[in-house]
Amino acid sequence: METPAPLAHLLQALEVGDLAAAKAAAAALQRTSAGPTQLAAEVLHELRQPLLGVKAYAQLLSEETGPVGPLKLLLAQVERMEQIISDFVRLSSDRAAPQQPLPLATAVWAAAKLFALNPDSSHIALEVEAPEHITVQGNSRLLEQLTLNLLNNARDAMAGRGRIKVRLTTEGTAPVMYVADWGPGIPREMREKIFEPYVSSSKRGTGLGLAVCRRIAHEHHAELSLAPNDSMPDQPPPSTVFRVAFPATVVEAPAQGKRVLIVDDESIIRMVFRDLMGKECEILEAGTAEEALELLRNEPVDLIITDKNLPGISGLALAQQARAMNPQARVLLMTGYPSLGTTQEALELGVMDYLLKPFDDIRQVRALIRSALAAPPAQPRPAAGKRVDVLDDNSTSSRIIAEALGRLGLEARLISNTEVVAMEPPMAVLVSWDFTPAYGRKALELGKALAQGAPFIVLVEHLTMETTLDSLRAGAIACLPRLFFDAAALSRELSRALKLSTT
Repeated sequence: METPAPLAHLLQALEVGDLAAAKAAAAALQRTSAGPTQLAAEVLHELRQPLLGVKAYAQLLSEETGPVGPLKLLLAQVERMEQIISDFVRLSSDRAAPQQPLPLATAVWAAAKLFALNPDSSHIALEVEAPEHITVQGNSRLLEQLTLNLLNNARDAMAGRGRIKVRLTTEGTAPVMYVADWGPGIPREMREKIFEPYVSSSKRGTGLGLAVCRRIAHEHHAELSLAPNDSMPDQPPPSTVFRVAFPATVVEAPAQGKRVLIVDDESIIRMVFRDLMGKECEILEAGTAEEALELLRNEPVDLIITDKNLPGISGLALAQQARAMNPQARVLLMTGYPSLGTTQEALELGVMDYLLKPFDDIRQVRALIRSALAAPPAQPRPAAGKRVDVLDDNSTSSRIIAEALGRLGLEARLISNTEVVAMEPPMAVLVSWDFTPAYGRKALELGKALAQGAPFIVLVEHLTMETTLDSLRAGAIACLPRLFFDAAALSRELSRALKLSTT
């Protein structure tokens, strides 16, 4: 786990003897509430290393003697400790995980496989009804954890043999997952607090599993609740039913009549896209950026999908020249070798999204292409005026940002909460990723809405692929380090991003 940014600033300031900077960093550390919870999460993270050693040697010993007796119990307890650590770290984290359209059945079947591999599940009959067409906007790993926790919770509630059933369905256009068991049920006095941390009706449970489930559900804007026993059509009815209701999905219409240019030097990749989208739109192909540019000079297209690493001119250079020819050109970039630097460059070029090869699920790629084609062309508004709205609730960084803007002849309008008073559109918007009233992607949504078509820039403590990709997908023109103690450096970065003349 990386050292939290305010803590890193504090240590750096103390090392060089900068008392003022140390006080500011200490205040930032206190503001982020990175106190006992953060410390506990870091300690638990460090415990994973010796625990990994214990587990590895126990597994090596089991190869010689077989996983029986005390050794089998030891491995089981190590795995239980790993689960407790993972659950607590998840509960203590405020970092939103990246999401994308995916079949919910993928996460369910992955969880079912892990569940079946656990020896404790050998006496459980697990049934899964998971149609492939039910999709959600989500994170596959977290949805797998959510499902697995619900399955483990049901199993632990049953002392002997038992039955568990997972059923995916839709209610209207909303995907819903039911997890039911035919165990002893949940006592009435515990039903109101079953989702609280450390509350469990099972002697084997840690009391964290359902709390983690609710946290993951909230991250997906879903609702996790206990459902009536008759929610499942089975007879006899189950004793306990958990229901996860996801937001209603919007199905992207096929992109009829659109033209898509695929640029890749691998013919098999071009063939995949031709077979994927050829029935919905016209597919044009180019093996190099030079071929693509020649084609673009003669034939307009609705979307360009290009590999980053091309022979000759790169995919990023192609995107730059395509947008110079047509500022409204829509570009999706593909790469098998992602890096923070190229993601930053793609963001500042106005690329719509960054596809990672190999694709996890080609259906997700189709949904992304449909979404990109359905999106209205960007209509950038020319910068006007001198007012820059700044969404930041840290007094120290707000002062540094205001000074940086002042060096450029711009006026900062500081906003520290979500109760924004309507005004004329700003020249630009700066939004802090760590804006407490609307953290992370919510801060991006607020910044974009506040910009009203003007450019907006995201400021973060430390640049990562996650924050940069989220900023790119939100439509920001840049994602910059906040340069907490250096107004001059921040001013130079803002001037470059906003394409201002400093003369």
